[in-house]
Amino acid sequence: MSRRPRRNHSAAFKAKVALAALKGDRTLAELAQQFDVHPNQITQWKAQLQERATEVFAGPRRRRAAPVDVKALHAKLGELTLENDFLEGALSKAGLLSAKR
Repeated sequence: MSRRPRRNHSAAFKAKVALAALKGDRTLAELAQQFDVHPNQITQWKAQLQERATEVFAGPRRRRAAPVDVKALHAKLGELTLENDFLEGALSKAGLLSAKR
């Protein structure tokens, strides 16, 4: 008997199967046959849905942006400008950079 290739199920499919399992009107074996998924997988998806159900009704999370270190950005900008000026001078002396820009 050959093995089936690994399948990736969408989040919508997982939610559909987990909700069907939560209803409880069918057995795991019946759901497994209907959706062509192993019963253990249905049990895992059902547990995940129950654990994370509160996240659905929680308000939107506000992510705080990381504070920007302006001094570090200015230092990096100065460093890169200095490198560009140095390389431009070196290339123009070597004749590899034309005077027209």
